Amino acid sequence: MSTPFRVELLTLFPGMVSGYLGASILGKAQEKGLLSATVTDVREYAEGKHRVTDDAPYGGGAGMVMKPEPLVAAIEAARTRLPGARALLMSPRGPAFTQATARELVRHEAGLILVCGRYEGVDERVMAHLDGELSLGDFVLTGGEVAAMAVVDAVARLVPGVLGNVDSSVTESFEEGLLEHPHYTRPPVFRGSEVPAVLQSGDHARIARWRRWKSLMLTRERRPDLFARLELSAADQKLLARREEDL
Repeated sequence: MSTPFRVELLTLFPGMVSGYLGASILGKAQEKGLLSATVTDVREYAEGKHRVTDDAPYGGGAGMVMKPEPLVAAIEAARTRLPGARALLMSPRGPAFTQATARELVRHEAGLILVCGRYEGVDERVMAHLDGELSLGDFVLTGGEVAAMAVVDAVARLVPGVLGNVDSSVTESFEEGLLEHPHYTRPPVFRGSEVPAVLQSGDHARIARWRRWKSLMLTRERRPDLFARLELSAADQKLLARREEDL
């Protein structure tokens, strides 16, 4: 990718996300020119002295609703800056975000616009100006900022060059539908707990076999829903039938 992967977050609380986007791997990716992450305050597009961005819902009910005028204006301005980018609202109504979704989004080189909802939601007429909705899961958050940061983090890790180790993004949990194997580092013994002997053996084929076995076993034990969707190879089936000490 010759140009940085571009992302713009539209939010009422830019301070919530700016620090996160500028730190650690995401910050380094921007320094390297691999990622461009912009945060835009939706209030900049609200009219009037008080820059009002929400109002009471028609028909009554609790809470407030984000007004269409400033939000649509912010989306249109972002589309001007990122022509062809996908504009998505972080919303519990959207399909669940997965690693497969992240891989799909990073292939869209025009970039990504993430709209962070607030209050009881956004005026339904805003939907006509979006390409879809995206959910982080079946739970309630105060706003879309946390969800949007998670999406940017997951997508940015897939941009070539962002991770120092080229193998990192393909060996992590969920990339193959499996949970990742356990990790260990020095010291070899910590409070009586020792690093598995196989990892200290120097036998790379045996280590790879152990790691695969651990991934399969952990997925079967902790995420049977994921395990049920796996298409196990003959080698995996034989591996599952073995005991750890026989690997």
